[in-house]
Amino acid sequence: MAGGKVYSFEEVRKHNARKDCWLIIAGKVYDVTAFMEEHPGGDEVLLACTGKDATADFDDIGHTDSAKELMRQYCIGEVDAATVPAKLTYDYPGDASPENAPTGAGAWATTLLRLAAPLLLLALALAMQSYGKAKAE
Repeated sequence: MAGGKVYSFEEVRKHNARKDCWLIIAGKVYDVTAFMEEHPGGDEVLLACTGKDATADFDDIGHTDSAKELMRQYCIGEVDAATVPAKLTYDYPGDASPENAPTGAGAWATTLLRLAAPLLLLALALAMQSYGKAKAE
């Protein structure tokens, strides 16, 4: 590890572009910018792992021992565990947040439809079952 510097989660999260890409894996911070073009899975895979703890993503792939050895040269420090959120919140684009959901008659109709559709399907299934039994007798 170069320098042993400790970074906050927010600082690491800012580095989320092709020309400036940092990842958090197993509590360590990696500057993989120079590795973007060489990564066998492509740079999109690395970019998808920015802004979060990518440990699970890294482990799920099943990287080789040589890949794990290669990581050492990209390690620039550690992440301050106290700054890593327990659960990341999703930033809704534009006005798509639940707080801006439609209200009024349209919202009630949608809710009613969501509740009524399963009940209607259940009633139809029961009616077909009764019809089948009656026809068999």
